[in-house]
Amino acid sequence: MAISYTEIKQDKKTKARAGLLHTPHGDVQTPVFMPVGTQATVKTMTPQELKAIGAQIILSNTYHLYLRPGHELVAEAGGLHNFMSWDGPILTDSGGFQVFSLAPLRKITDEGVTFSSHLDGSKHYFTPQKIMEIQKALGADIAMAFDECAPWPSSKEQVLAAVERTSKWAKLCKESHTSNLQGLFGIIQGGTFNDLREKSAKELIELDFPGYAIGGLSVGEPKNIMYDMLEYTVPFIPPKKPRYLMGVGSPDCLVEGVARGIDMFDCVLPTRIARNGTVFVPEGKLVIRNAPYAKDFRPLDETCDCYACQNFSRAYIRHLIKTDEVLGIRLTTIHNLRFIIRLMENIRKAILEGNFAEFRKEFWQKWQD
Repeated sequence: MAISYTEIKQDKKTKARAGLLHTPHGDVQTPVFMPVGTQATVKTMTPQELKAIGAQIILSNTYHLYLRPGHELVAEAGGLHNFMSWDGPILTDSGGFQVFSLAPLRKITDEGVTFSSHLDGSKHYFTPQKIMEIQKALGADIAMAFDECAPWPSSKEQVLAAVERTSKWAKLCKESHTSNLQGLFGIIQGGTFNDLREKSAKELIELDFPGYAIGGLSVGEPKNIMYDMLEYTVPFIPPKKPRYLMGVGSPDCLVEGVARGIDMFDCVLPTRIARNGTVFVPEGKLVIRNAPYAKDFRPLDETCDCYACQNFSRAYIRHLIKTDEVLGIRLTTIHNLRFIIRLMENIRKAILEGNFAEFRKEFWQKWQD
């Protein structure tokens, strides 16, 4: 099997755990945050810089790479690792979330989805088999099954239909997935309905994927509802399988997701807000472009070991952001990703040392959002 998971330590007071995710391109220490490289690049960052901040595994997007430059070209280049010069593990999502976010531009049937490209309006057709073909060509270590992500809020009937379609497509994905060098994860749907989450989890677990994602959360629902869904859903996933919460990257949600047993996370949030001049600090978010930082010669975060914090002041980075200098968003991106990755490193350390509950409490004593 291309992907496997070893649990190293289970926290005694919560469901948090530390482990190792084994992939063809190396082991990943979990819990882990995966920076998002939608179009085969983490925006503004080189692979060397990603390694320097401690990134272990990155995520790329099937939908976007299918449209540009095309999966055949990536395969011709020797696969995604060669194409983007990243020698660590890569996960590709199925494109399902992107396709379903194109609500006015797509039509769903049980066989697949017809959609219009957001780039030029051209027509395309995704089936589970096609998604597997594309992801095999991309050659990531982990591929995701094609799923239907129901928006929030949705009626129970809508979510049930999405769950049934997701289960059907998961089976078709598994049947057509032929790469021995790539692990295929199933995606549990079910919206905010406990019985539908249970139904989805049980149907997918019967298919015995090497890992499971929890999808359809962090799509607009209140955080307490997301946490409730995690508490209910995670116990259905076999402990020997990695658990991946899709689309979550706010520091508070990472801490709480780990506390509920999640091993893997991804999100565009850290890089997106960085490009808007907002950075993470232990107390929450700091909008560096604001006037109070014009003469603030402290680093972004005095506790941070990243290149930006070790070399530049808030005043200088604010100046770069205000003058639209590219270095400004490069530095805020480096900082935000290092902040999140360092948070995950500290979470893992706390689990291994048996004091995650204390770490979690201390985090919440500082964090305001």
